[in-house]
Amino acid sequence: MRICALIAAFNEEETIEQVVGGVRRHTSDVLVVDDGSTDRTAERARGAGAVVLRHPANRGKGAAIRTGLARLLQGPHTHVLFIDGDLQHDPEDIPRLLSAAAHQQCDVVIAERSFAKGAMPTARLYSNRIGSRILSRFIGTEVSDSQSGFRLVRTDCLRPLTLTATGYEIETEMLIKLARRHASLSRVSIAARYHDSRSKLRSVRDTFRTCMLAVHYRYLSRR
Repeated sequence: MRICALIAAFNEEETIEQVVGGVRRHTSDVLVVDDGSTDRTAERARGAGAVVLRHPANRGKGAAIRTGLARLLQGPHTHVLFIDGDLQHDPEDIPRLLSAAAHQQCDVVIAERSFAKGAMPTARLYSNRIGSRILSRFIGTEVSDSQSGFRLVRTDCLRPLTLTATGYEIETEMLIKLARRHASLSRVSIAARYHDSRSKLRSVRDTFRTCMLAVHYRYLSRR
């Protein structure tokens, strides 16, 4: 496998350096898409060894992912590792995803957080539980953490996809369209990590929006 990590980041100057450094212990190729940050995210990502693309204004996580994929899918990498830039994903879990992909010969590996009371904020706990249950129906297979942004995907599976999401719904759109093309999926369990910084995701609003858009991705969008 030849891996490139893709990190969509917006105002993550406090954590991006640590994330990039952690990721580079497992793959030397890291691409950060700075989605219009007003802080030193881009500077610190470059200093940690990442290649950085930058949106002049904030366009949303989905738009940043699509910008990164447009660049990566032209290259020689066999897999894209998606990971967030806020340290909610531990880079030390990366070998578990790589091992699952190698030993199970699957197209997609999702790192699923444990949704236990006390492990994450209450609003996020229930919105994730309910949202994943609903979205699994649209995806076509049981996924307990459909909105996880920590995943490993074969580039050959990503190239045929037409992704249109601009926000957090990009994770669900990707899974629905991969499942439609019969991509094989594996899951690994990871611990949920939360820290003092305020999440940019609005649990109820963004989960509701994702569920509504999932109807479109599943039944109306044929590409």
